[in-house]
Amino acid sequence: MDAATANPPLTVLGIETSCDETAAAVVRDGPAGPEILSSVVLGQADLHAAYGGVVPEIAARAHAERVDHAVEAALARSGAGLATLDAVAVTAGPGLIGGVLAGVMAAKGIAAAAGLPLVGVNHLAGHALTPRLTEGLAFPYLMLLVSGGHCQFLRVEGPGGFRRLGGTIDDAPGEAFDKVARLLGLTQPGGPAVERAAATGDPARFAFPRPLMDRPGCDLSFSGLKTAVLRARDSLATARGGITAADRADLCAGFEAAVADVLAAKAARALAAAGPVAAFAAAGGVAANARLRARLAEAAAGAGVRFVAPPLALCTDNGAMIAWAGIERLRAGGRDGWDLPARPRWPLDALSAPLYGGGRRGAKA
Repeated sequence: MDAATANPPLTVLGIETSCDETAAAVVRDGPAGPEILSSVVLGQADLHAAYGGVVPEIAARAHAERVDHAVEAALARSGAGLATLDAVAVTAGPGLIGGVLAGVMAAKGIAAAAGLPLVGVNHLAGHALTPRLTEGLAFPYLMLLVSGGHCQFLRVEGPGGFRRLGGTIDDAPGEAFDKVARLLGLTQPGGPAVERAAATGDPARFAFPRPLMDRPGCDLSFSGLKTAVLRARDSLATARGGITAADRADLCAGFEAAVADVLAAKAARALAAAGPVAAFAAAGGVAANARLRARLAEAAAGAGVRFVAPPLALCTDNGAMIAWAGIERLRAGGRDGWDLPARPRWPLDALSAPLYGGGRRGAKA
């Protein structure tokens, strides 16, 4: 049996609605490898800007209103009609439950009407498997999943095989970036705003802490770092009656450097604990940060391991990663029935104890 017969081409529609981006994409996996035929992302930043963060009820309503438009656009741009699809994949969790439910119901309707298999995808698996879509990585590899609601080091051993080596015990880095941006009067989402401000700042001006560096293991904490930025801001404001643009830039640079230092050091520990791996990869929205990418690449080089990060458009939430994860599940024999639930929590590593914290999404998956 040749490779083409063993792995027949698959074309899958992916739908992603776990937070504040309504996304759909069509991905084909054929003899020449995977190809993203289309990817549509309808953002909601304008809807949440006045509130300083994502409002779950507003996000859910926007997903319900936009998901059909995203799917229609993805199908039109791909040139693939429903009749050419092999399955519909959808994020079934974890995430904001209203948004996840909107996507799951849309996927069920499309799959039922077109007579297609339905594949529920763990949102975190979508990020974790993206390096196989973009780089063709072989298993196993070490993954740092670093985003607005999650931060985990994972040994990725297969389409459904994930071993967690460590993660955040409170805020995820993306949460911390958002909170620091709000503290300093910057726009949302906070990650890009803080990175822009930090570009002209002095990262050495403020002696911010590097949390949990004195403890063994790969767990992380970012809540205290955010509080340290708050105290530094308040100290400046009390002494001077406010903060200047230069103060703001220095605060952002110091915070960004602290996050990068912690993640790089913990990455080195995770690489040592992971055993032989094909590469070290990073994905998730925070992985778009240039300083962080550079520090993670240094950690990988120190361990003699290749570093991989997806293109920036595939670091943030998107439908292509869900379509690809659906393809991976289909090839492994996975599919779901019409009772597929929408889940606010869905750990990748079911054997590890949950990571509990005080972030906006509660217990970390």
